[in-house]
Amino acid sequence: MRIVLLAAMQKELELILKLMPEASELRVGSNIYYEGKVGDNEIIAGQCGIGKVNSAINTYRLIMTVNPDLIINSGVAGGVGGKLHIGDVLIADKVVYHDVWCGPGTIYGAADGFDEYFYPSPKILNLAHSLFDGRSDINYGLICSGDKFISKLEEVEVIRANFPEAVAVDMESASIAQIATMSGVPFAIVRVMSDTPGEGENISQYENFWNLAPEKTFQCLHALLENIN
Repeated sequence: MRIVLLAAMQKELELILKLMPEASELRVGSNIYYEGKVGDNEIIAGQCGIGKVNSAINTYRLIMTVNPDLIINSGVAGGVGGKLHIGDVLIADKVVYHDVWCGPGTIYGAADGFDEYFYPSPKILNLAHSLFDGRSDINYGLICSGDKFISKLEEVEVIRANFPEAVAVDMESASIAQIATMSGVPFAIVRVMSDTPGEGENISQYENFWNLAPEKTFQCLHALLENIN
């Protein structure tokens, strides 16, 4: 299987590249990605960029260039709603925009021409359950994306008012999910909680956790990549 792995952080990408010691460089647009193998799977790994536009453009370029069978996005997210805590991993089972509304007669959160939610690959979700069920630090739920770092309680309250099921927020998952869905490519989202917006001073939580976050998601990604077929 050919898998595109988009990491949010250079430190996480470096961990993945250790699994591909013979990886070769692949230039797509102005970006450099890395091609190698993990188990029986061909991996194209790189950074997606921060925010919806960066991640959407880079996802689309890769789809058009390498024609992947699966896209996995990983990185950090903020935990909201009290279910997830710093260090917990979220494997998203639904993805939505928290900052999209196309006007009267449309559903809040739904991108033009799409349903409200994007749904990750059932195959990968089933695999994750088979590998990780029983671990209290690995959870499943709704992740909400928008072009803003969420840091204030009132911002969390607005998101939760529109999406009571929300357990985490980030800045790229929904745009990657939209491009993958438009292109007919299955996707998965694996994120580790680096901070908890609205609970204390989450900017310092985020900064302090930055160096530890990659290792946690790497462990989950490694297990998934070794078992995907």
